[in-house]
Amino acid sequence: MIEIAWGCFFIGFSCLGFLFFIILRSCAPIDGKQLNEECGFQDLGLEAAGWYVAAELATDIIVSVGDVKFHLHKFPLLSKSPRLQKLVATTSEGNDDEIHIPDIPGGPPAFEICAKFCYGMSVTLNAYNVVAARCAAEYLEMHETVEKGNLIYKIEVFLNSGIFRSWKDSIIVLQTTKPLLQWCEDLKVVGRCIDAISSKACIDTSKVDWSYTYNRIKLPSEKGIEQQWDEVKKQPLVPKDWWVEDLCELKINFYKRVIMAVKTKDRMSNEVIGEALQAYALRWVPGIGKGTIQGGDITKSRLLVETIVWLLPVEKCSLPCSFLLKLLKAASLLDSSEMVKKELVKRIGQHLEEALVTDLLIPAPSQECAMYDVDMVQSMVEEFVMQDQSDQTGPMVGGEQHEIRSVPFVSDTSKLAVAKLVDAYLAEISRDPNLPLSKFVDLAEMVGGDSRPVHDGLYRAIDMYLKEHPGLSKAEKRRICRLMDCQKLSMDACMHVAQNERLPLRVVVQVLFFEQVRAATASTGSRADLPMSIRAVPPTENGESRGSSRSATTNTEDDWEATTAELKTLKGELASIRLAGEKNDSDVTKSSGGKVSGKVKGVGVFKPKKILNKIWSNKPGQGDNSGSDTSDSPGSGSANQEEIKATPSRNRRYSVS
Repeated sequence: MIEIAWGCFFIGFSCLGFLFFIILRSCAPIDGKQLNEECGFQDLGLEAAGWYVAAELATDIIVSVGDVKFHLHKFPLLSKSPRLQKLVATTSEGNDDEIHIPDIPGGPPAFEICAKFCYGMSVTLNAYNVVAARCAAEYLEMHETVEKGNLIYKIEVFLNSGIFRSWKDSIIVLQTTKPLLQWCEDLKVVGRCIDAISSKACIDTSKVDWSYTYNRIKLPSEKGIEQQWDEVKKQPLVPKDWWVEDLCELKINFYKRVIMAVKTKDRMSNEVIGEALQAYALRWVPGIGKGTIQGGDITKSRLLVETIVWLLPVEKCSLPCSFLLKLLKAASLLDSSEMVKKELVKRIGQHLEEALVTDLLIPAPSQECAMYDVDMVQSMVEEFVMQDQSDQTGPMVGGEQHEIRSVPFVSDTSKLAVAKLVDAYLAEISRDPNLPLSKFVDLAEMVGGDSRPVHDGLYRAIDMYLKEHPGLSKAEKRRICRLMDCQKLSMDACMHVAQNERLPLRVVVQVLFFEQVRAATASTGSRADLPMSIRAVPPTENGESRGSSRSATTNTEDDWEATTAELKTLKGELASIRLAGEKNDSDVTKSSGGKVSGKVKGVGVFKPKKILNKIWSNKPGQGDNSGSDTSDSPGSGSANQEEIKATPSRNRRYSVS
């Protein structure tokens, strides 16, 4: 009996001790690594159906993450994750050994990393999975306060000591934050990535290692060809835009924040920032390099263009004018907001002299019949013209003087370039049969007379418009021809005008008259030697005599059309004047007083003048007091007045007749 009692006591004591040991193990923290060594756990990996840990001790909990079930042990998990402790406690009340965490960030792969860490297994972190692991550890509340050296602490050390010190890894990590953006924003992962990238982009290029970049073609020096100088190995020069191509891999929301961070640091030149924006636009907006939009998501492309516009540096020359025009053309095709278009127009107008005609051919909105958006180009020219005005300041508001606009100096070379650009643009758009005459005239008049020393380009545009619009009325033809100053046409242009049947007859006569004056001036050597009737003709401006006025009666179109024979005679006289000019050295002799002989005067001036007077005179019966329309035939009124108020010598010459 005594032996039986001692045996029962020993068995009971052993059971009580084992039970006490189990209680202590369940309450005390469990070293996963030690448990792994003691029980011989083996990671069987994440399979389609579940994730298992092979061990002598059977699993006692199932963690369901999405479609994957993890068969695990409570002891290693609960010691490092307070959230799992709460979930297990809730499950124990329902007598269920399975818990569900479908909303864990990163899904099954992220939870697998956390589970392995709890078991003390080796975990491989890299730039591609560290973000998901960090968010999952935060979800499971694996903080340092729960256990020293917990998973969150280990991941933060890895981020600060490895990821954020690497240019390439910082970009990769920033890209992987997109699926878990809200978590990453709360954990400051996105902000730290952006700060790391922007800081490295702004460092001195002498401190840049080419290993930072991974999309760039290697230089010859990197392929084993060493460069020597004074027996000292030289490092290859790193361009200031070494980071531009790498950042093109980022999505627009991250790219915007990185560029803004770079601009905030104020250590990067605006030219490099402009180059970066141009490279990004060419990378993500299909067809923008050709001035078109080739398929793709219209909404996405519109967002890209508008974002790039608002990221443009304020400085004038940060981007080439050609690229700004491509952006404007894309914004027009994508139907971007008016504010975006106005901003681009303002920037383009500041250096319009750099533009090309092909870049100005912006398609008109779909609801318009015209081919090109002339109003937008007119706004650019207006912006350019405004630069030539003096600086202005706004009114006093709240006791402070507010500046309206700071206007830079515009050189004469820029004005000449813009005038040529406008004339070439007018020649291109005049081929549009739906182009209104008013738009053509308004755009041509925006260029000042001083900016057009030669009107050949304007004449070419006018002639092209008349050719493509044969249905213009006579009044409309006169209106468009008033834009042209006949005295500013070259010899070749005058020859073309003389043979151009599309021009009004009075314009042809006007050109021939000033060509005669030019030839006579070349023959006599000075305009002062010409008769008073010609010298008194004032220069013209925009096709009208300066200071001229309309008479009470004007010549009709029938009067001009009835002078075809006289016009042919005038052309022959013009050829005679040129021939006389070529023989000036042999035919022209000077008197003792230094005056030109009457022989040359008679051949070179007086006979054609009689023909011109005959052309400009009214029909018979109108009397001497009637005059011509001086706005359409410049100089005619002045010439008629000189017939009455002739010089004394001429009165004596014609007093007999």
